[in-house]
Amino acid sequence: MYLVLEIPESYTVAQQLNQSVQGKTISYVKANQSPHSFAWYFGEPEAYDDLLSGKRIGTSYPIAGMVEIEIEDCRLVIGDGATLRYYEDIKRVPKKHQLYIEFDDSTALVCTIQMYGGIWAFHEGEFDNMYYIGAKEKPSPLSEQFDLEYFKTLRSEGSDRLSAKAFLATQQRIPGLGNGVLQDILYLSGIHPKRKMSKVTEEEYERLYETIKDTLRQMADLGGRDTEKDLFGNPGGYQTYLSKKTVWTPCVKCGYELHKDNYLGGTIYYCDHCQPE
Repeated sequence: MYLVLEIPESYTVAQQLNQSVQGKTISYVKANQSPHSFAWYFGEPEAYDDLLSGKRIGTSYPIAGMVEIEIEDCRLVIGDGATLRYYEDIKRVPKKHQLYIEFDDSTALVCTIQMYGGIWAFHEGEFDNMYYIGAKEKPSPLSEQFDLEYFKTLRSEGSDRLSAKAFLATQQRIPGLGNGVLQDILYLSGIHPKRKMSKVTEEEYERLYETIKDTLRQMADLGGRDTEKDLFGNPGGYQTYLSKKTVWTPCVKCGYELHKDNYLGGTIYYCDHCQPE
C-alpha cells in the first residue's frame, strides 16, 4: 500500500518527523537503488549522498500534499505517492527502495514508491516545481488565513460550471485537498460529488467551508485517515464515513446503502439519499 499524502497525512508525518529524527545527523544516503519509471527526483539522485551526508535534520513542515524537511542549507521534499517510513532497526529496512537515509545512531528513513511519487533534494531556493511553489503561496485550510472571505474568492468566474469534486480537487484551488479527503467533506456537507457548483446555494457554500475546516482538523488531529498509514506504518485514527472501507455498507445517517462510481479519473463514494445529485 502506498501513502496518499493529502493535508491530514502530511501534517501527521511532519509532526512525527519532528519527534523522531529532528536533530539527527545523516551519515549515508542512497537514492535510486531500485530504479522506478515514475520516481521523480530533482537533479541527479546519485549526488544526494554528497548533498546531504554530514548534515543535521531540522524542522519538518507539511506543505499541502507534501512534506518538507530542513537539512541545514538543503531541503528534502517528499511528494504524494512516496511512502516514508522510519526504522529504529535498520535490519528491517526493505531491500527495494527509492531513498535510504541512515543516521549516525544507526536508525534510518526510507522512501519507497509503488505507483508514482516525488523525492526532491536540493539547496534551499533551487526547486522551481510549480505545485510546490503554488502550495507554499496558498493558505492551508488548517490555518487561520484560510477564512470564509478567502474561500469565497475561490468561487471565481466559470467555477459554477464545475462539479463539486472538480471545484475542490482540481487546478490547485486548495492544494493538498484531493480525491481522498473530499469524500467525507462532501458527505458531511450533503453535496453530491457530481453536483454542479451552480446548484450550490450561498448557505450551502458556507456550510461547505465550515465542513472543510472542521473535517480536515479532525483528520489531522487524529493522525490521518484510517485508509492511510503514518511514518511508522500505523493507520490513522480518523474513521472515514466514505471510503473503500465503508462502500456498500449502510449510511450512518439514513441507513441507505453507500455507493461508489468512477468519475473524473478517480473513485467517488456517496449516499444517494443524503447527497442528492
